[in-house]
Amino acid sequence: MTEHATFRAVQPWLPELTAIRRDIHAHPEMGLEERRTAALVAAKLREWGIEVEEGVGGTGVVGTVRGRLPGQRSIGLRADMDALAMTERTGLPHASTHAGVMHGCGHDGHTTMLLGAARYLAENRDFSGVVQLIFQPAEEGRGGALAMLADGLFERFPCDAVFGMHNKPGMPLGSFGICKGAAMAGGSKFFVRFTGTGGHGGSNPHLSTDLSIVAAHFVLGLQTIVGRNISAFEPAVISVGHIGGGDPEACNVMPSEIMVAGTTRHYSDPVKELTERRMRELAHGLAAMHGASVEVTFDWLAEPLINHADETDAAVQAASSVVGAASVDAKLPPTGGGEDFAFMLRRRPGSFIFMGNGTTEEGGGAGLHTPVYDFNDAAIPYGIAYWIELVKQELRVPA
Repeated sequence: MTEHATFRAVQPWLPELTAIRRDIHAHPEMGLEERRTAALVAAKLREWGIEVEEGVGGTGVVGTVRGRLPGQRSIGLRADMDALAMTERTGLPHASTHAGVMHGCGHDGHTTMLLGAARYLAENRDFSGVVQLIFQPAEEGRGGALAMLADGLFERFPCDAVFGMHNKPGMPLGSFGICKGAAMAGGSKFFVRFTGTGGHGGSNPHLSTDLSIVAAHFVLGLQTIVGRNISAFEPAVISVGHIGGGDPEACNVMPSEIMVAGTTRHYSDPVKELTERRMRELAHGLAAMHGASVEVTFDWLAEPLINHADETDAAVQAASSVVGAASVDAKLPPTGGGEDFAFMLRRRPGSFIFMGNGTTEEGGGAGLHTPVYDFNDAAIPYGIAYWIELVKQELRVPA
């Protein structure tokens, strides 16, 4: 392990922090239901002498640490607290005790690392300005970032810049990765419901609306949107994840309703708008051509996560101070995953960095959102040290 000063400072706290992380893991809570986790976070912050506000955006918690040196700049550090609707299969002693819910994305670790940074900052206030410690609910699709913003997050807790972090399985311990610009995708769930007369597929198909033909042409046509309507230099994805209609016990009956549902991904607003418009045009055109009706619904879950240039440079510098420049990839390729921290980055400049959860050999290789995933406790000091270096760098003593 590196001899970075923060590692030495937090070493005595690691047993307690590990216990906190495993306690949160054993008691996972879905988005906007993180009452136990939020109460634990608030209690620890108060124990360490930090100002606390609970109930921000529902179950969110914000702690405020003020530096003892003069200065007006303020930055936000954000961690997420919610779990996933999954059944854990790790067999670990600290496995989920809540049936059908697990921390399959490492938010238990994110929360713990920010708590560790909070304790350090509370004891070492030799910085200029204010640190807002943002513990966000409901990152996994239930709108936690938007809920906090609607509750006046940045008006009540001013931030000149805001920073986020996520663990990355398979990336070695003691390494970080980030990129400027579009780093994560925006995306939607779409639901296209074709309706018609239905009818007998054997005796009188000519008197019926055959929705299977409509749905088949629609599914094939979706890929022409990516291939022919969107520039080859603009990444986009349209994938069908569900087709449903009729009953296999009555396979001679042509269904009167077929649902086609799936997901989209985009990295810019123009591509988002074009994707939705062309999908609607395709669905309505095919329905009209075949004498059917159609309803199209989009549920936009996330916006593209856009890392701001100056704040990304700051993140690279902070991470390099912790692990060395050779262990920081400043041009990590964008991912198709979504992250609602993107909504915060639309309101304030900032950046979002990935931190190694370890390889399989290091105990951190199991994939996110899988039933065998677990956050690697050995990563905790790296995350804390990154947050502390970022604060030291962003809230320096004025000249």
